[in-house]
Amino acid sequence: MINAVWRGDKLKKGGRGEHGLWGMTLVFWIMSAFAAALLLIEFKKQSLIAGASPAQENTLFNETAAAEVASPPVASGASNDNFAIVRQTVWGLPGSWLKRFIDISASITLIILASPLALLTALAIKLDSSGPVLYRQKRVGLRGQVFEVFKFRSMIMNAEPEGPQYARLLDDRVTRVGSVIRKFRIDEIPQAINVLRGEMSFVGPRPERPEFVKELEKEIPNYHARHIVKPGITGWAQVKYEYAATVDGAREKLRYDLFYIQNSAPLFDLVIILKTVRVALFGIGSR
Repeated sequence: MINAVWRGDKLKKGGRGEHGLWGMTLVFWIMSAFAAALLLIEFKKQSLIAGASPAQENTLFNETAAAEVASPPVASGASNDNFAIVRQTVWGLPGSWLKRFIDISASITLIILASPLALLTALAIKLDSSGPVLYRQKRVGLRGQVFEVFKFRSMIMNAEPEGPQYARLLDDRVTRVGSVIRKFRIDEIPQAINVLRGEMSFVGPRPERPEFVKELEKEIPNYHARHIVKPGITGWAQVKYEYAATVDGAREKLRYDLFYIQNSAPLFDLVIILKTVRVALFGIGSR
């Protein structure tokens, strides 16, 4: 009799367990359907963003961002409360950890996949000209903080005896190997180290040199707004616009940078990465 009671109790517990399993399964499918719907909406949004014309980009930016970034310019390295306010629009605060996770994953993947090419590039640089394989250069990053970016050396040593200057078309300072690795963006690969160190993101505005930033902040209103996020190895401005060596060019690229900041999302980053592959393969917009 005791055995029968025990088995009856066991059967009752099993029944409740089965109901609980069905309930968890139902919740799982509801959450999956909800996530799929959100993903579809986000994909459509990012598809519209990625295919927007310059005029449409201006409209989208003006409608969502003008009021937030229209603050007085600040010098590089200075603090500004607007940085904290506007930065919340980039993937949102809950999404910031996800962006960092993707940055680390993408950088490690890039280092692993590109390691054979990186070794060949290092050997070619060493055989082609005297000097180190890698070089460091000061750039302006998040909140105007200065850091050193890593790149494969593509120019001769002492290429700027008269001070910092923009790269030129058919620049005679660029080495033979340098012209190739710059064309196909191979010189940017070591920046994955900067991403792992937390100084850069995989996708974001291009980090500029402090000397250039100082001048551009005088000429272009709200130029400092691009420093509310980490700079990137690639970015919307890099895939949509050619190398900028003038104030007008920098002003145009700033529009793309601000557009990215206000519309940034995981799928938008993926679109940019895919476009970067195309740019790198065909050497579009390099100098």
